Amino acid sequence: MTATPASIKRIYYVLTVGNTLAASLIWGINTIFLLDAGLNNLEAFAANAFFTAGMVLFEVPTGIVADLRGRRASFLLGTLTLAVTTALYVLLWHLEAPFWQWAVVSALLGLGFTFFSGATEAWLVDALTATGFDGQLDAVFGRAQVFSGAAMLAGSAGGGYLAQLTNLGVPFVVRAGVLAVMFAVAALVMRDIGFTPDRAGRPLTEIRRIVTDSVDYGLRVPTVRYLMLAAPFVGGVGVYIFYALQPYLLDLYGDPHAYGVAGLVAAILAGSQIAGGFLTTRVRSLFRRRTSALIAAGVISVAVILLMGLVANFWLVLALIVVWGLLSAATMPIRQAFLNGLIPSRQRATILSFDSLMSSTGGVVAQPVLGRVADVWSYPASYAVSGVISAFALPFLALARAQGTPTDTAVTTTDAPSPIPPEADQAAAKATATP
Repeated sequence: MTATPASIKRIYYVLTVGNTLAASLIWGINTIFLLDAGLNNLEAFAANAFFTAGMVLFEVPTGIVADLRGRRASFLLGTLTLAVTTALYVLLWHLEAPFWQWAVVSALLGLGFTFFSGATEAWLVDALTATGFDGQLDAVFGRAQVFSGAAMLAGSAGGGYLAQLTNLGVPFVVRAGVLAVMFAVAALVMRDIGFTPDRAGRPLTEIRRIVTDSVDYGLRVPTVRYLMLAAPFVGGVGVYIFYALQPYLLDLYGDPHAYGVAGLVAAILAGSQIAGGFLTTRVRSLFRRRTSALIAAGVISVAVILLMGLVANFWLVLALIVVWGLLSAATMPIRQAFLNGLIPSRQRATILSFDSLMSSTGGVVAQPVLGRVADVWSYPASYAVSGVISAFALPFLALARAQGTPTDTAVTTTDAPSPIPPEADQAAAKATATP
């Protein structure tokens, strides 16, 4: 069938929904699952840190897969890896395995997700550009956010109550099954469009090229650099807040075995994500610059996170979670559209993966540190510290705004030229000429 912008968007939405549904089945119970396996808070969040460390470690190698074998091949490898490692998680839970085994398998879970990071989003943008799309990427990402939120709503709530009715391992088994289905779906409908894999490339040469591109088209471009430097503070704190909500809210609720409540909390965040996706276009219209929207949301988010730690009331914390989720969901598509408009097509998957790597790096450091704070003091104290850490992203967003790049105010950003400084452009030319 002839690819059209509409068909490309439909495939992207299907892939997004399937991935989110599979992942969210365990989001409401993951921390409880680790604690039930015999780990303490420090070990549980250290296991999560090994997951994010795996994402950092494998970002470049999996970026090579996306470039040499294609975005489709990368997606298929991701679903397969995640299905296998999810099954291994269940085995470790049954065996009450020692921490080092959790660390290894968690890092391999990170490997699975790195096959997705950058490649799927790059597939969408390249395919839309190749098929003549002339709409707003903000709207496409916003709609994907809505669909993803609906899948998260179903998965997180269903996973929580499934665990309560059966046991904590069943949602992980179901997750592996959904991933197997997504492997089959992607194999049938996903094709590389607007991008030709460089199958003749050499891995070592590609590693050098990816590192060079990450510097030349990423860190050497001021706006991209500042967005990426903000990512560790937002991403590192965000992943801790999400997973710590499970035991924290059960403490506030007064029943440590109410797994359905933990799943319901994740579902509430999913509902916020749906609403935030609908609000993306409205929020974008309130600000002339995308960076202004990101800064405003960042300031409010810092205040909300601090209040989560200061207000030890179940219902008030629940309301704050809704606000935090809305802010994140409404501004994420804006950031995606802004960043994509700064990256040339050929380097898109590489730079998006590097951006994901920067966010994951924050999670590697923040999760065990904040988990230790929760062990020594309390969950509320760890949330107060989280608010302080997240505030460090704001100066970098302000610096990104100060660059005044055209894509900050652009309406469409499907393939906008990257504002690469001459010295970086020359370095990139030399890198691509390397045999």
